[in-house]
Amino acid sequence: MIELVDVRKAFNQGQHNELWAVRGITLNLDGSRAAVLRGPSGSGKTTLLTLIGCLARPTSGRVRLQGRDVSGMTERFLTGLRRQTFGFVFQQFNLVRGLTVEENVMLPAYPLGTPRPELRRRVGALLEALDLASHAQARAEWLSGGQAQRAAIARALVNDPAVVLADEPTANLDTELSRRFLDIVRDLKGQGKTLIMTSHDPLLCQAAEVDRVIDMRDGHLA
Repeated sequence: MIELVDVRKAFNQGQHNELWAVRGITLNLDGSRAAVLRGPSGSGKTTLLTLIGCLARPTSGRVRLQGRDVSGMTERFLTGLRRQTFGFVFQQFNLVRGLTVEENVMLPAYPLGTPRPELRRRVGALLEALDLASHAQARAEWLSGGQAQRAAIARALVNDPAVVLADEPTANLDTELSRRFLDIVRDLKGQGKTLIMTSHDPLLCQAAEVDRVIDMRDGHLA
């Protein structure tokens, strides 16, 4: 489903502080599977995740989605592709202060024109599954780290994406909530969705729900 061919990514290219975060990675990721990118800080796993999700363009190489080369698409087409194909869980959550949890989770659905009653039902079910229903009307800045993480997970799922990309999704969750997240991973795989995550968490990397662990170091596959 997702194919990377000799993908490289440089930051500050040609300057004294040039950094090659990803160095020639070729990788195939099958659909309806859960994969974890694992590696130490600076290994390039988060950068690779952003390249897969079309949040960044490779300096060289190709990223293909279902056989379609997306590396050279215009930003207009990439924006539509991101909305319709990917759900993102960012490590820093990126919730909007001043908005409620419910409003934050709804945000990615607005450009798609989902009817509001249907959207509220969908959001309510997600918040219930993630033990956040009682915080639906709480402002984002009032949440604990674990609550904010779960809100970010719900937001990533609201558009029913084919591919869910999650950067350290269990970093702020206790063991019980991490296991609940793995239940969600299993359910999403059952729906035919693809999950690609970065993680240092042994609970996640060793989980039966994870089909593949991909080790990285210094921008390469280890």
